[in-house]
Amino acid sequence: MQNSTQRIALVTGANKGIGFAITRALARSGMRVLLGARSPSLGQAAAAELSSEGLDVCFVELDLERPLTLQAVAQWIEMKFQKLDVLVNNAGISDPADGMPGQADLAAVKRLMQTNFFGTLEVTQLMLPLIRKSSHANIVNVSSELGSLALNSDPHWRFAPVKLMGYNASKAAVNMLTIQLAYELRGQNIRVNSADPGFTATDLNGHSGTQTVEQGAAEAIRLALLPADGSTGGFFSASGCHAW
Repeated sequence: MQNSTQRIALVTGANKGIGFAITRALARSGMRVLLGARSPSLGQAAAAELSSEGLDVCFVELDLERPLTLQAVAQWIEMKFQKLDVLVNNAGISDPADGMPGQADLAAVKRLMQTNFFGTLEVTQLMLPLIRKSSHANIVNVSSELGSLALNSDPHWRFAPVKLMGYNASKAAVNMLTIQLAYELRGQNIRVNSADPGFTATDLNGHSGTQTVEQGAAEAIRLALLPADGSTGGFFSASGCHAW
């Protein structure tokens, strides 16, 4: 019989990198974690690795580019658990054809927006009825400081030359989702925040980042574990609050 008091978390894009580290940490906190991944073979292998550590983790097939998989996961969670306590929107992509506005491949920009923003929005909308059934819930949108309009407009910012039309715009849109959803859910026991992992060595950047995945996952983990009176509607990194 399912333990109705156990907290249930869903992490998207969780078979490797930051998502995998978030999944491990949430499971170590005592949650049952649904490891979302688009590849069944990779997702099942990742879940099996964490299960072998004695953690309560199971794989769910979830591909932001295939809406039917998102709908199926929402229906399965409803049937199995009747609620969702934590949603970490971690899944995202980059594209080598992305670039400055004058050079970026339009198809690449559209794909980035479709996956990083529209896919994230659709997952969130599908999970909201389950999240509303939680006694207190946390939604964490994994963003990037590349999505900060304030930082992008600062010529002295350390990443000022990194002008990627599709990726940066998609993360700015994710931040707008955070702001508006936190407002929509105000007065409810649901917190919504954006997490900036920092420059972390992952497949997304060819492992050129200067942080480990554990360091990159730390802020999203903190936000996912916020208590019922925790902050909402913010954009945070390990160093503190970011400007939008």
